[in-house]
Amino acid sequence: MAVVAFSAECPPLSVIVAITVSGISLTTDSSLPPASAPILRVSPKLNLHGANTILRYLGRVSELPNFYGKDALESAQIDEWLEYAMVFSSGSQFASACMHVDDHLALRTLLVGYNLSIADIAIWSSLAGTGQRWESLRKSRKYPNLVRWFNSIADEYCSLKEVANIYIGKRGLGKPLANKPTQFSVTNEEQIVDGDSNPKENVLPFEVDLPGAKIGEVCLRFAPEPSGFLHIGHTKAALLNQYFAQRYGGRLLIRFDDTNPSKESSEFVENLLRDIETLGIKYDAVTYTSDYFPRLMEMAENLILKGKAYVDDTPREQMQKERMDGIVSKCRSNSVEENLMLWKEMIAGSERGILCCVRGKLDMQDPNKSVRDPVYYRCNPDPHHRVGSKYKVYPTYDFSCPFVDSIEGITHALRSNEYHDRNEQYFRILDDMGLRKVQIYEFSRLNMVYTLLSKRKLLWFVQNGKVEGWDDPRFPTVQGIVRRGLKIEALIQFILQQGASKNINLMEWDKLWTINKKIIDPVCPRHTALLEERRVMFTLTNGPEKPFVRILPRHKKFEGAGNKATTYTSRIWLDYADALSMLEGEEVTLMDWGNAIVKEIQKENGVITHLIGVLHPEGSVKTTKLKLTWLPEIEELVNLSLVEFDYLIKKKKLEEGEDFLDNLNPCTRRVIAAFGDSNMRNLKSGDVIQLERKGYFRCDVPFVRPSKPIVLFAIPDGRQTTSLN
Repeated sequence: MAVVAFSAECPPLSVIVAITVSGISLTTDSSLPPASAPILRVSPKLNLHGANTILRYLGRVSELPNFYGKDALESAQIDEWLEYAMVFSSGSQFASACMHVDDHLALRTLLVGYNLSIADIAIWSSLAGTGQRWESLRKSRKYPNLVRWFNSIADEYCSLKEVANIYIGKRGLGKPLANKPTQFSVTNEEQIVDGDSNPKENVLPFEVDLPGAKIGEVCLRFAPEPSGFLHIGHTKAALLNQYFAQRYGGRLLIRFDDTNPSKESSEFVENLLRDIETLGIKYDAVTYTSDYFPRLMEMAENLILKGKAYVDDTPREQMQKERMDGIVSKCRSNSVEENLMLWKEMIAGSERGILCCVRGKLDMQDPNKSVRDPVYYRCNPDPHHRVGSKYKVYPTYDFSCPFVDSIEGITHALRSNEYHDRNEQYFRILDDMGLRKVQIYEFSRLNMVYTLLSKRKLLWFVQNGKVEGWDDPRFPTVQGIVRRGLKIEALIQFILQQGASKNINLMEWDKLWTINKKIIDPVCPRHTALLEERRVMFTLTNGPEKPFVRILPRHKKFEGAGNKATTYTSRIWLDYADALSMLEGEEVTLMDWGNAIVKEIQKENGVITHLIGVLHPEGSVKTTKLKLTWLPEIEELVNLSLVEFDYLIKKKKLEEGEDFLDNLNPCTRRVIAAFGDSNMRNLKSGDVIQLERKGYFRCDVPFVRPSKPIVLFAIPDGRQTTSLN
């Protein structure tokens, strides 16, 4: 039987834990001298040295699924975590290491993939091995995701308590001890569980409670108005609703607040549902406020009969001024009969009726202006996208929302705290209606720099041809940012990191694109492109007499990216910017080929026109300063349009009352012609690639014919202001 030998002064806790959880039959020997590295004695002539080497071996021989990853990519990620585990032993870096892993676990149940791996074993053991230092932090809840992960492993593998009891003391790893077992319990408040292995269903990296919520009784709604596409601000509300619905085992409704036929359409409904599906939001039913139009009209008439509402024909601007100044409308004292007569005129859409609106009789003197007799109903002759021209009157959001919330059984209405002043109005209207109370839960609105989230303002760009449509890559809509190259996993992770905080923050886009880069970089294929303008020919005098082809990986560290065919010729193209950096006699590296020496630089009027050199295959890549991308001189190269985008407005944050039209960015789209390697003919719309030394791109228009360029959208990486040089 194999034996794990180690020093009693420094037991390899990660190896011992891996043996414990995997059930592998090994014996231990703690007789090695102090400071000795652990040894796995597989046979008399075969030993493995070092904790990480032994861990990798155990990962391969264990019967636990994917204990060392399901593929090469996961194995590589696990290897990184094995190396990172050493950071926890450094006192000065302990806190930053905890924060790093806590951030990583914000959207994950385990460190790599969906199965326990030796990466989890290594980090878990490093934390546990610090003894009291980790125990104190674990109780403080400073790192909630890390604590949740740590506790869940200890809870699932109860034998780890015994391991901790034997090998870990208050000061950390040392000689085998016999102190009381450390408690590795998981409380209900600490445990956050994914819905399943789908990353879109991960829950929030924090613990908050809905006031008065009961398991199995919570009912929530996400209620977008179908007057535009879903944008990044809406995603926060959608994901928060899903989080609470899942946490309390409740229901989630998607309700379309379709009370303004002038702005709404079936196209917007369809695209909102598409965006909700893209976000991975699981809901129980789709409803419409328009489903309740008859009952809403009955309620409005009932309030008129009870003297809790009246019909007002005051012009809109005058009414707004009176509300601001607390001036009572002349119509407030109308009789019930007069109000009912005018209400019928409104329903008919008559000349008299369209001048009127229904207002709630709340309190015109209240310091909170939202309760100064708000408008409940208005006339609108435009046809409705669902009910056609059946109605000439439509309820306002302020009137319909509390009514439908109560009728549909909503227990908690989530809304951003920009509407905080309207909460009192919401509750007063429910009181007057005599309906069941609904609790409001507030969260902060998500604001992004250089970004407009008002659908009215976004509509201006669409209607005035400033963008291609609601899915334009410059738009903050879900479809727009996905079209620009953002992965939904990155968007969800970014949103959930904001949590349910009520602090108003102005978020940087760079943070979102940095998260996105971490997702796409390990897997996206690599290709080569050169800018068309002033490209330079480099002739290799000792290059191949006939072109030949090699099959290379599209990503050197990810087999799943597949292969590409690279042609080698004696005449190759270089970017002009690279040619400018070269000196005669200099040795350079041609990527995926080898070194070459520049023999001659030909110029006309100071402009480089041709380069001549020789291949130098025995040269070392380590000695060269310039590592150059290149393309062969062949007819199969493809035409590319590389497209960069900038913000639609040039000011980071518009102040109150500031007109966005005064802050439009004059140039928001830049197209650069380029040539790409022939393998890009196989790209599909939506594919994400990296162009070597130029950045990340998403294919928007794939190859159709040689004369029509492939359109690639530049994806920000969180660092560069521009991808192209």
